[in-house]
Amino acid sequence: MALALLGGCSHGHAKKVRPETLAPARLATIGINAYLWQASLDTIAFMPIASVDSNGGVIVTDWYVSPATPSERIKVTITILDTVLRADAVRVSANRQQLGAAGWVEVPVRAGTVQKLEETILGHARDLRQAAITG
Repeated sequence: MALALLGGCSHGHAKKVRPETLAPARLATIGINAYLWQASLDTIAFMPIASVDSNGGVIVTDWYVSPATPSERIKVTITILDTVLRADAVRVSANRQQLGAAGWVEVPVRAGTVQKLEETILGHARDLRQAAITG
């Protein structure tokens, strides 16, 4: 169900950057990989953003409740670790809660959720880079 939460429509809150603005020279100016940064914002655009730190490469969402599962919510932290576009340059962590009689209770994140998010971000970042190169 968490994958369904995260697979929601990606309309939303993140500012879009045109691929041509993601030139290689810009990669070093923000201290992180710009393609991974934009791909991360695009991937979680349907979630409310609690904080962003482009210098440190950290995006933290606020709790997101899917209309399909109103008794479940998820919060995501994405960290960009490098200026190079590679698989180990992005780390995702997630927290999941379910609504019980006593309020929101921490429950395990469903298997594969974090990995799926990382794969989605990486795939989109590669697409952004390719679009900038062939643009």
